[in-house]
Amino acid sequence: MKRSKLQIVAILAAALVFGFLGAYAGMTLAGDNGAPLEMADSSDTNGVRTGETKGLSGEMQKIERAFHLIKQNYIEDVEDGQLIEGAIEGMLATLEDPHTSYLNLESMEEFNQQIESSFEGIGAEVSMVNGVVTIVSPIKDSPAEKAGLRPNDQVLSVDGESLEGLNLNEAVAKIRGEKGTEVTLEIRRPSVSEPFEVVIVRDTIPVETVYSETETIDGKLTGIIQITNFSENTANEFEEQLTELENEGIEGLVIDVRGNPGGLLNVVEDILALFVPRDLPYIQIEDADGNVDAFHSTLDEKKDYPIGVLINEGSASASEILAVAMKEMGYDVVGETSYGKGTVQTAVPLGDGSSIKMTTYKWLSPSGEWIDEVGVEPTIPVEQPDYYYAMPITIEEPFELDDSDPMIANIQLMLHGLGLEPGRMDGYFNEQTEEAVKRFQAENDLPVTGVVDEETAGIIDAKLIDKIRSGEDDRQLERALEELYK
Repeated sequence: MKRSKLQIVAILAAALVFGFLGAYAGMTLAGDNGAPLEMADSSDTNGVRTGETKGLSGEMQKIERAFHLIKQNYIEDVEDGQLIEGAIEGMLATLEDPHTSYLNLESMEEFNQQIESSFEGIGAEVSMVNGVVTIVSPIKDSPAEKAGLRPNDQVLSVDGESLEGLNLNEAVAKIRGEKGTEVTLEIRRPSVSEPFEVVIVRDTIPVETVYSETETIDGKLTGIIQITNFSENTANEFEEQLTELENEGIEGLVIDVRGNPGGLLNVVEDILALFVPRDLPYIQIEDADGNVDAFHSTLDEKKDYPIGVLINEGSASASEILAVAMKEMGYDVVGETSYGKGTVQTAVPLGDGSSIKMTTYKWLSPSGEWIDEVGVEPTIPVEQPDYYYAMPITIEEPFELDDSDPMIANIQLMLHGLGLEPGRMDGYFNEQTEEAVKRFQAENDLPVTGVVDEETAGIIDAKLIDKIRSGEDDRQLERALEELYK
């Protein structure tokens, strides 16, 4: 199948946004009717309950007593703000909820910047899983994607400093940084026996979230829309591009939310309102008391053309809201089981510009299904070629003939993906592997040594990522297009 200009998301690199987007996915505000919409502002908690301290007078006195004991007796000076912020963070930590956290002034400023335009960082969304900073999904074309980070990668250290004991905000603060600066991440990958390091050059991460193209499948003009994030302007961008595709006369549509870590709830609601008729809720919201509200569009009927949806393990939060709603409408969902985030967070202001980002709702599918820690299962499971899941090459010493190492098996997998058959993929550097390396070096104007040194390894990494991003062997998209008109 002929590939067009649209760059398909590489599964090699899926995760969360390290400007500060790790605390952003699923953020909402509660609207006038109690429905989560967007981020709360400093003047209105929009239906979120605050200040409920009934029956806590004794406990609050205990906190106040501890505060004064520290202030009066601790051997060193302590700032009031330090103690107060520490108390807030301590209370939130006891909830053991990776999506609930304290956003200080700096964090809130960065968050506001990120949902509006662009930010500087590595471009990966993260969460805290069992006390470990974990990648959810890298952003399309970000440094994190280009470096080969993948969903479920665990970040153990930053520039040699362990992240153990830090909260998510503190960890993200170490990872983010100015454009052009380098950061070295120590990564533990579930499928790899030993941790490895990835060096990433930070860059400006634009918040451009919707990409579209057309392909002709069996004589039918077919639209493909990729959503990389649900940011402030995503719904408008999506509707504009969908309208353009419909004006071109598309006869079918594929919506691609692979590697999309989520975002603002009201945005995915606006998109679903374009597809889900009024007789079926596009989402249900359950509050802390178990009350459930169903939300409906004003749409009279569904689209008159077939639709497919693409998901993978890096599809989270708002992406899952879209996928499961379309699935329950009877549309095919193609790919791999999604991340599994079924909660909604609200940013509740504390009056000084800081906020508590707190889990306040569950979101349920139109039929009432809760997918938290389960994910959305595709109707048509499809995995990508094995080389999509290769890890970045790390080298302490060059690899050459007769060497044996788990990393060599990874290199052999990558060479196979590039069409250079290594003869085996068990980690033994045999003569056929050497010949494959030589062919690769010759094709890329490198010294033809048959030895995998740092230069050769870096080019292998780059070429494989380029191939993945080209969509040349995108089995999931190909299958979605094949199934569309059956």
